[in-house]
Amino acid sequence: MRRQFGLRRLAAISAAAAVTLLHTTASFAHSGTAEEQSACTPDVLSLCFWQIPNEDKIVACLNKNVDRLSPECRKVIAGDDDSKTAKRSKK
Repeated sequence: MRRQFGLRRLAAISAAAAVTLLHTTASFAHSGTAEEQSACTPDVLSLCFWQIPNEDKIVACLNKNVDRLSPECRKVIAGDDDSKTAKRSKK
C-alpha cells in the first residue's frame, strides 16, 4: 500500500511539472504573433511535445509534420502570402 501511495504521488508531481512547463513555455514564446501561436499550439502539444522548449526544434518538427497540421497552423508554417500582401498594401 505504501508503494501505491508513492506512485500516485510521483504521478501527481509529474503532472504538475508538465502543466507548469507548458504554461511557462507558452507564456514566454518569442516567435510569431499571438494569433499564429494560438493556431499552432494544439499541433505543437500533440506532435512536437518533446521538442519543448527548444523553439528551433519545434519549428523543424512542425515542418516535418506539415501534412498532419491543422489547416490554421499549416497556413502559419507555409506562410500565408495573401495576408502578407494585404499588410504590405495597407502601409
